[in-house]
Amino acid sequence: MKHQLFSAFDVLFELCKMGRMAETRKLAAILAADVVGFSRLTGVDEDRTLARLRALRSDLVDPTISVHGGRVIKRTGDGVLIEFRSVVDAVRCAIEVQTAMTERNAGLPDDRRIVFRIGVHLGDVVEESDGDLMGEGINIAARLEGVANPGAICLSEDAFRQVKGRLDLAVRDLGPTRLKNIAEPIQVYSLDVSAPAEAKLPAGPPPKKSAPPRLSIVVLPFANIGGDPEQEHFVDGVTESLTTDLSRIRGAYVVARNTAFTYKGKPLDVKTAGRELNVRYALEGSVQRGGNRMRVNVQLIDAEQAHRRSVRHAGRNRRAAGGRAERAARGCRGATRRTIAQARLDGPIFSGLGFLQQRLDP
Repeated sequence: MKHQLFSAFDVLFELCKMGRMAETRKLAAILAADVVGFSRLTGVDEDRTLARLRALRSDLVDPTISVHGGRVIKRTGDGVLIEFRSVVDAVRCAIEVQTAMTERNAGLPDDRRIVFRIGVHLGDVVEESDGDLMGEGINIAARLEGVANPGAICLSEDAFRQVKGRLDLAVRDLGPTRLKNIAEPIQVYSLDVSAPAEAKLPAGPPPKKSAPPRLSIVVLPFANIGGDPEQEHFVDGVTESLTTDLSRIRGAYVVARNTAFTYKGKPLDVKTAGRELNVRYALEGSVQRGGNRMRVNVQLIDAEQAHRRSVRHAGRNRRAAGGRAERAARGCRGATRRTIAQARLDGPIFSGLGFLQQRLDP
């Protein structure tokens, strides 16, 4: 009897030893995922939802897990627990799945969209003899998935530390977060696969923009006073003629007609336009018809200081002036060329404005 009693204790001791040997503690990257609003989806159309979920598993989820070396630990209806060799593999798998789901859901109504939320954690787990994993590492991964937004990926601080230098996605720091049944708050980071990372600014001050060339000018689109649609083409022709002629001045930089016309019909601040186009001077004006006469008003502007002088050119005969834009622009373009040329010697472009006034008066 005594011998039998000791034998029973020996057997029990050996079983305990075997149980301890069957347990293996290790550090593992755990991914937990489930479907957002799965009960609602199945309530609307259970057969279609389950069929689509099975198709997603076979066509997308399982192949992606395999590519990144993952091992499915457990499936729970709409959810899954996966072990990876590294956090990098786990996050890459999560990003690929979420990106693919965004594309597949495009254009679908809300009641047919299957959206995953994912949590990733690096932590200590216990591996059972049958390969099942248990422990706090599993629990934290599952709770991270629970706080993730639809379509997003939540990482613990331990997991984020492994991949933070490899991400090109927008990352949001959720701060210390209390997770259900986890004693201490966990620092959580959220990845949004639909948003790229913000561009990193180079160190130091941005390079200064070069000063505009001394003989640089833009001929801004002339305004059509009165809004006569038949005159619009003529007014644009005046602008084009001036642009073409001024560009022939040696050493002058004249903004192209197409670029200047992007300002047409918009409220305009000449100093702002000067900075955007990097020019020192601007020529603007208007054309107005009244009876048989046409009036062309021209302003030559220092775009850096917004100093301007007005010059008036009045045509005597509507028919003569309306023949060609080239003819109507002839009086002001020659004087403008002379004025800009004078700027080479005297500095301010307005030094020749008196001469311009004389040439444009009828």
